[in-house]
Amino acid sequence: MVSDDALPSASLYSSLSSSSRWLRSSAADTASRFCDLIRATLSDNRHLASFVGFPYRAAGHDTVSWGKAILLVTCLAAMVGCGILSPLFRRRPSRQPSRFDRGRRRLLSNSRSPVSSGTVTSSEDETYENDASDEEPPEKGFDNLRRQSDELADEAFSTDPGLLRKHSSYVSYSTSVATYPSIRTFYYPHPHMDKLPSTPAPIPLLVFVHGLGGSLAQFQHVLTSLCNVGPCFGIDLPGCGLSSFAPTSWDAYTIEALAELLVTAIEKYRNKEAGQGVVLIGHSLGCSLSALIASSTSPIKEDNLKKHILGLIAVCPRASPPSARETTLFRRLLRVPGPIFDIWRYWDRRGGPHSASVARFVGADADPYTRELQVRYNKQSKTPVWRRMAWGTLPVYNNAEPVGGIPGKNVWAGVKTAVLAVAGEADAITRPEEVQKLLGFFGELKTNTELDVCGGSVIPDASSIHDRVLAEDADALHISSGQLEEDEKNLEKTYKKRGRVVKTAILPPPASHALLYDRATYHTLAGIIQDFLLQHVDIRLNLGWQLRYLNTSGKWDVKNLVKWKKVVPVSQPIADTFAAMKVLREVDEEHNPVLFAQKYRGKIHAVIDISHENPVYNPAQLEKNGIRYFKHPTVSKIPPTQDEVRDFIALVDRIENDITEKMERSGDSNLLRPLVGVHCHYGYNRTGFLIVCYLIERKGFSVQDALEEFKRKRSPGIRHRHFIDTLFVRYCVGLKAPL
Repeated sequence: MVSDDALPSASLYSSLSSSSRWLRSSAADTASRFCDLIRATLSDNRHLASFVGFPYRAAGHDTVSWGKAILLVTCLAAMVGCGILSPLFRRRPSRQPSRFDRGRRRLLSNSRSPVSSGTVTSSEDETYENDASDEEPPEKGFDNLRRQSDELADEAFSTDPGLLRKHSSYVSYSTSVATYPSIRTFYYPHPHMDKLPSTPAPIPLLVFVHGLGGSLAQFQHVLTSLCNVGPCFGIDLPGCGLSSFAPTSWDAYTIEALAELLVTAIEKYRNKEAGQGVVLIGHSLGCSLSALIASSTSPIKEDNLKKHILGLIAVCPRASPPSARETTLFRRLLRVPGPIFDIWRYWDRRGGPHSASVARFVGADADPYTRELQVRYNKQSKTPVWRRMAWGTLPVYNNAEPVGGIPGKNVWAGVKTAVLAVAGEADAITRPEEVQKLLGFFGELKTNTELDVCGGSVIPDASSIHDRVLAEDADALHISSGQLEEDEKNLEKTYKKRGRVVKTAILPPPASHALLYDRATYHTLAGIIQDFLLQHVDIRLNLGWQLRYLNTSGKWDVKNLVKWKKVVPVSQPIADTFAAMKVLREVDEEHNPVLFAQKYRGKIHAVIDISHENPVYNPAQLEKNGIRYFKHPTVSKIPPTQDEVRDFIALVDRIENDITEKMERSGDSNLLRPLVGVHCHYGYNRTGFLIVCYLIERKGFSVQDALEEFKRKRSPGIRHRHFIDTLFVRYCVGLKAPL
């Protein structure tokens, strides 16, 4: 990998706010070089599309409007000139702490002494000393870049999913290439890890690896499903998501350097003493990083981890590096000065949710929610980080053979573990044909390589797949202890006889590159992954098996049982719409699913379980007795995010429509309208927060009136003061975001 000084555009980019370096090259020369590059690039639409996903193929454009291209280049040249001169007349403002800086302080330790490799800073601590001596001095002229990075980090922090926020810390990792001083690290231990069998090894660690320009937040919906199946781990790669953009050396962002960083992080959290296994779950470029870690023919020589990798799940993988010609073109594109690259990104984002930059990721048929989410992710992707990582994926060709960069046949063929490759038929970034290439790399395989999955990929109710799987698994909770012992014996045999098995799943349209967070696909994807884990990795990575084991061994029960028993089971009707509840208990003498369904059938139409953990009761008992069950997980102690509130309101709207249709079909005007039951654990804070939000947004209540209504019907109301404060802030009319 070359250094900054060896890159003509890199040195220019890294000092974009320094006029002295800008003035070394005239505006005319810069514009001329850029015009030549644009002309060379546009002469072959296929290369442009493969590099930036420009939707020529999707839109059916086979020609280029040179008039528009010349106009665009002229505008760019003018803006470049303005960019060159503006630093001469602008005083550089001082850098103020960003909201992200202030928010992250709560996740860092009180002491900011220099940290060594793998030093964890607790997420429970409130403050820290802002000691700049911990970081390397920023490059000259880097202030504007830092301010831009802080603004993007502000948004990433404010929209960070509650699950990730609660279980994240900031960690320093040192590798043979660089020290990464502040990497956002997510670790969620399995809630029942100590109650489940730990032989021949603990339940495998599920490791999530995001792609180029992505972040761990993109795994939010899949994580929600899988974190109750096994312990989960992941990091935001440097400069991505909530990780700091440090170091800035280009060498620290090669694909080999990032793979080594991942290995270092995994080994910090994996239970090495007990021989804990690892399942790698990658998306896009994350698949390539995972292959480098898992392959026996990889240049990453970490044999201690390789022998403990039990599975590799590749979502939207790329099978091979770009060709020599494409690599040359891409290097030219990446030499375009950073400000011009940013101008192109702004141009590409015209239209917001309906822009070309969004369409190439989510496809033409994506729903508005997914489009808005893609706008957010595109905006959070930092140009200097993207350029470094993209450069690091490009190989060097030696005698027509690629060296380094995105791994190809040689590396993939060295993956000897269980492999699941998933692609979307409408993916314009990594085509589903890439999966067929992978099958070819693995040599002679059985003809039946497709994973058996039921149902379509379009899921109108984002919670329906989770609910169905949970209810079906819970149907067989009561099995003999002898069967469990047999399962444990089979597990030991499976660990001893491991080999490569390859399964594939191609989801039909509208499945796109946004499989992870598209409402139409993310629950289907989670279901496919869970099926694969159960069948080919570890039988313990299954919710149904865990519930059966805990139930048979007598370890399946609520937390703080004495306190739970003192709580009133069900509230009075709230605004003639809701009933706030405490969680049901399977073995309770009174508040169990069977007795609850018998008592409230016809009075409560559905129960929404907003607890994050698996329920300690059998939801199938509710369904069998005429009460629908929905899972909408939220995290305790943290006010539900705006995304979680929006999805809750949409879910209640659908349930209310079902109730209306049911009453109209009955034809009985005297029939009382049934309620919607909602529970977390005790049915106060998260339950109250979401119910109050619904009353405000759908029933026209003021914040105070909604809080009072909930308090009257579910005394003493919402207990957490910060929940109440959050409600007033979110629904304060005319409030502007703090600077």
